[in-house]
Amino acid sequence: MTEQNKGGRARGAGSGTRRKQRAGRRKAPVLISGAAAVLVLGGAALGYVYLKLDGNLQGVDINAQLGKERPDDVDNGSLDILVLGSDSRSGDNGAYGKDEGGARSDTAMVVHVYEGHKKASVVSIPRDTLITRPSCTDARGTAVPGERRAMFNTAYEVGGPACAVKTVESMSGIRMDHYIEVDFTGFKKLIDELGGVEITTTKAIKDSKSHLDLAPGTHTLDGEQSLGLVRTRKSVGDGSDLGRIQLQQAFMKAFIEQVKGVGVLTNPTKLYGLADAATKAITPDSELDSVQKLMGFAKGLSGISAGNVHMVTLPVRYDPRDPNRVVPLDAQAQQVWKALKGDLPIPASATEDTATGQAGGLVR
Repeated sequence: MTEQNKGGRARGAGSGTRRKQRAGRRKAPVLISGAAAVLVLGGAALGYVYLKLDGNLQGVDINAQLGKERPDDVDNGSLDILVLGSDSRSGDNGAYGKDEGGARSDTAMVVHVYEGHKKASVVSIPRDTLITRPSCTDARGTAVPGERRAMFNTAYEVGGPACAVKTVESMSGIRMDHYIEVDFTGFKKLIDELGGVEITTTKAIKDSKSHLDLAPGTHTLDGEQSLGLVRTRKSVGDGSDLGRIQLQQAFMKAFIEQVKGVGVLTNPTKLYGLADAATKAITPDSELDSVQKLMGFAKGLSGISAGNVHMVTLPVRYDPRDPNRVVPLDAQAQQVWKALKGDLPIPASATEDTATGQAGGLVR
């Protein structure tokens, strides 16, 4: 079956696009999820074990859960993806702490790929941001009431992926084309299969909670160290989630370059290992839940380099009532969302004089 967008153009359920096509095909996020898709693409292109790789993918039908009460399906050639890092402590992830009531979205990024698919903007949403969470329905069909001054990451906790998507769409007014979730254990294994990620630290980073101990200098981080870096918080900057986001953004740029520099197409064994790890690392929406669907999704990545990725954090300030939380700066946040909705660059004024984690430049 297909659904019609507002311009009357039919969209196939597996196409993963809601907007006009270009000669170079379309899209893709440029983060863990996008890199994972690129690795899958290589395996699919060479015909490696379709069935096994397909079996690794379990999709989430976001469209069915959210229904029709969503932002308009704008036809401007761009693409928007919500990428979440899940902090579930179930299974192998139990090594990272006790599960206290359910999984939360430890990392949240809205990836906007511009028309032409040569550049992208990424907006990180601090997990501690206080927002008005809309009412939603979880995967079992149970109604979840809305809440004022709720932490952003509780949306995933109480209602799962669909509620997280609905919350982001409510905040931004932008319809998400895709959803991709990455889990701790899968992230580690993907980095190890990749052979590590090279970064440079300008100061020492030592964090007992994330088990990270790095001297100033250049390092090739394995999976465990990479996970530690993107989860480090108390020992960098002002100890806030904003500082951790700055580390995550720097690591993602290094990761993009590492993926683009690996010659997997000439090494079938490495290619298969990467494809297997990538498909195990992610939970995509149902429009990307097969190798074949991911092939089209990944093709647009090749034109996006780290230098063409603009990363910002949602404009926020520390909450006067609770310094451990942040609240959006509404006018500036709307500048960000308006720019992306119009497929325009995010203006510098949108992120001026906002709270930062003071960890910028710590990792290159």
